[in-house]
Amino acid sequence: MQCSGVQLAAGRAEGTERMIPHYFLYEEAASEVEPSFLHIEPIPVRSGRHNWTIRTHTHPDHHQILVISKGGGAIEVEGASWAVAPPALIIIPALTIHAIRFKPGTDGYVITVAPPFLRSALDGDADLVDAFRLPARFLPQQIGRDIDLVGLFASLEHEFVWSAPGRRTAIKAYLQLLAVAVRRLQEQERVRPISSAREADTVIRFRELVERHFREHASLDFYARRLGVTTARLNACCRLTTGKSSLALINDRLLTEAKRNLLYSDMTVNEIGAALGYADPGYFNRFFSRNVGLSPGRFRDRLLSDMTRAAG
Repeated sequence: MQCSGVQLAAGRAEGTERMIPHYFLYEEAASEVEPSFLHIEPIPVRSGRHNWTIRTHTHPDHHQILVISKGGGAIEVEGASWAVAPPALIIIPALTIHAIRFKPGTDGYVITVAPPFLRSALDGDADLVDAFRLPARFLPQQIGRDIDLVGLFASLEHEFVWSAPGRRTAIKAYLQLLAVAVRRLQEQERVRPISSAREADTVIRFRELVERHFREHASLDFYARRLGVTTARLNACCRLTTGKSSLALINDRLLTEAKRNLLYSDMTVNEIGAALGYADPGYFNRFFSRNVGLSPGRFRDRLLSDMTRAAG
């Protein structure tokens, strides 16, 4: 098995970590992918030879977008389990921990795309770019019959393997159509005013700051001052763009990291709380329980038990 040289590990002693491989394509080294471009292939090409099971891993610098036209299965995304049935569309952003168990004979396509190329293909449209920032699943009842996603992926794959004049332009055009389809599906799910590019950019920069500082439990004023806005304006941008408050986005990031460590490390609950900036273990337990509905220990036991049963 070959993977890129970066692995995510969080454990107490050598030999006790659950290592999460970072791939560009599943079980392929970085040199085998155009990191500034895109790769697309039918699902059976890779999944079929791995017994229809893609084990837990992440892609450090690439988003993945899947369309399932036949079969289905289950996808584990950051500790959550998603059942999928065709036609289904799955968005897996870069660095999202995920695993997939397809039903034998599943068909469809998977796109692996570098965010810089996607941003360029979408002409920097923040609203469309932001459509790929969070994990998402769209099922038949959401997709309906008006969007031919499978045909769109097939056309993109045809351009990818066919070295014809205008190939790159055609690929960008199909990516634009795909992004518009994703954005409209998202809008269908949450009817709300469409944020402006400026508001979306504020939220993007806010999330980048949160990524660097969420363990420090910095105040909202800390973030607002660095973004050059008031806390009220920051909160309004977040609500308009994501449907959540700025504090909720910070809490989401803390919870995601807590879940990752509970599932993929041997750290104790108290150690995880300390690593996330909670000096008081009781406060971390209350924060997690209030937002998840389970204590950290019960969450770990339940998810590891579910994963063991699924593997068996």
